[in-house]
Amino acid sequence: MNFSSGASAIRCVGCYDADLDLFECQYTVPDGISYNSYVILDDKIAVLDTIDPRKSEEWMTNLEEALAGRKPDYLIIHHMEPDHSGNVARLARCYPEMKLVGNAKTFTMLTQFTGEDYAGRTMMVKEGDTLGLGSHTLQFFMAPMVHWPEVMVSYEQTEKVLFSADGFGRFGNPDRSLPWDDEARRYYTNIVGKYGTQVQALLKKLFGLELRAICPLHGPVLTGERISRAVELYDLWSRYEPEERGVLVAFASIHGHTAQAAWELGEMLNKAGVKVQVFDLARQDWAEAVAQAFRYSGMVLAASSYDAGVFTPMAQFLYRLKMKSLRNRVVGLVENGSWGPTALKTMQEALAEMRDMTVVEPAVTIRSALNADSRAQMEQLAASMVQAV
Repeated sequence: MNFSSGASAIRCVGCYDADLDLFECQYTVPDGISYNSYVILDDKIAVLDTIDPRKSEEWMTNLEEALAGRKPDYLIIHHMEPDHSGNVARLARCYPEMKLVGNAKTFTMLTQFTGEDYAGRTMMVKEGDTLGLGSHTLQFFMAPMVHWPEVMVSYEQTEKVLFSADGFGRFGNPDRSLPWDDEARRYYTNIVGKYGTQVQALLKKLFGLELRAICPLHGPVLTGERISRAVELYDLWSRYEPEERGVLVAFASIHGHTAQAAWELGEMLNKAGVKVQVFDLARQDWAEAVAQAFRYSGMVLAASSYDAGVFTPMAQFLYRLKMKSLRNRVVGLVENGSWGPTALKTMQEALAEMRDMTVVEPAVTIRSALNADSRAQMEQLAASMVQAV
């Protein structure tokens, strides 16, 4: 794979796993995911990360083909999560003279995961250190909590390539002709979303570097205009700023009446010229709901009361928004309850634990099913949302 006008010394040797159903045992990946790994061929050879054990044999075949009989001098370990470090021990056994390159936290985790002692084989790097391979030089930048504490990235100075660990990754097929934004948003907001401050720190370190390519550990290599778009989105997401004006109407309905209210409210907002996405938290992918909450400037939460609280899908959604540190949004609230409505109070309490959330009035209470009074309240809520977002 070429990254510049000339012949590149960088090879992609990763694998596409089309059969994985749940990434990290929680995120649905209907189009699978890639485990990326790279090789720099120079006077010295560096392998950059291994991959998940699910694809070990395919990866070893790819690597051996790229090496063409040569032996790697270094294995760069950017991130110790097992989908990237799952073949470190195997590669180290295959090439006993190969040095393992990481930072102070890397090797503690490596021993924990593998149970093996790599004394005498490790090369510890810190912020700004460089590693010369010949005509190529890697410079290392620490990226703690993006999204594990040992994470680092490296910048190849000759071809101007950033090896970004889990940063700038994406779920799905790594084909570069496919759209990037949607699956990258779902990946970022759910995997990295909590660590906006740390992402901002990394972006500041990268400011001023010429980037001809970004090579993440998941998804396609980014080149051209996609680089600036990806950096722009990471800046917005990590500052918890919306991408666009719009409203996510997320509902948790038991028997359908709250769902009806959500769809009607969505239509009111749409008629007022606001972009709307209506989302069924009980049936649709919750990780996508989190992504859309990051995307839009506002959201309406509509839920049935349940067990003196709020219906479970909404409780889980609010918990995830809090865990991912979503903030700075305009929120409208709709509750339903047949005898003692409790959803509103529970949602208000959850939002109070989040930062910079502006709850608009009126809050709507539905008694079992919509009627003229509750529809009038919803019209008022829609008008308030239009003004606020």
